[in-house]
Amino acid sequence: MIPLVSIVMPCHNAAPYLEEAVASVFAQTLDDLELILVDDGSSDGSLEIQDRLAAAHPGRITLIRQRNLGPYPARNRGLAQAKGEFVAFLDADDWWREDFLERCHQALRRHPEAVLAYCGWQNEGDSPNGNEPFVPAELDPDDPERLLRGCPWPIHAALVRREALDAVGGFSTYRFSSMDYDLWLKLIALGRPLVRVPEVLAFYRWHGSGQISHDRWRQTLSSVEVRRRFAAAHPRRVAGLSPRRLRELIHAPLITNGYQAYWRRDLHTARQLFRQALWHRQWRARDLKYFLPALLPYPWFKGLVRRLEQR
Repeated sequence: MIPLVSIVMPCHNAAPYLEEAVASVFAQTLDDLELILVDDGSSDGSLEIQDRLAAAHPGRITLIRQRNLGPYPARNRGLAQAKGEFVAFLDADDWWREDFLERCHQALRRHPEAVLAYCGWQNEGDSPNGNEPFVPAELDPDDPERLLRGCPWPIHAALVRREALDAVGGFSTYRFSSMDYDLWLKLIALGRPLVRVPEVLAFYRWHGSGQISHDRWRQTLSSVEVRRRFAAAHPRRVAGLSPRRLRELIHAPLITNGYQAYWRRDLHTARQLFRQALWHRQWRARDLKYFLPALLPYPWFKGLVRRLEQR
């Protein structure tokens, strides 16, 4: 039997959360689905849990195991095995409301030309962005400022047509993070409609133990590279922006996230991002008193900031 929806779930050392994630899949009101669970080199007991879950849902879970290559190669590996007409991605530490698939699938049935349906989400745990429910506004795919402002929704807040994923070649793997942002931009560049489901249907768990989102400076550099590549690959989509404004949008996270880290006293992240902002010439005179000390070795930079605090 060919399922309507394939769910691809990468798993790396997610033993405390895996059962809840899988339970949210099989609690879906749209149950014509398969789960492809790709273990990405776990060493924490996840394998035993996966075997037990596969036995509890015979014929509905496909287990794939590989050495630790990262989440995006794992998702591509699962995507290669997916049989469904539609595909959703759920990490092994996140979960969905029980009608996530049904609501998104209904939206795509109403709009047969749409490439994907996206919904609102809510952070859980120690999120630096707060835990308020969030429903994104309608995304205008012809608004380059919005496209370059940041990832429009998280990896598990969308249902995608399989043929569209095939058209863009799945996930890029040139960076370890932000390749979901890269995928959404590639799908948007196909020029097909998007559908918004204005409800909170997806939940993202912040726990900090090995999450990509926990390594803020590398994630920021990856998102800058995604913006740069998109602008280079699709010059017509950014043609309405001046060269200066385009550079500002591409590199804005270096400054924004750098200052956020500085005031949280995450000085390691701040130093990395301030140095990159200097390298890319994205600064104003008032920034130099913060940016120039970042050129010092880290212990000197950290000591200087502490001395300034004591004044």
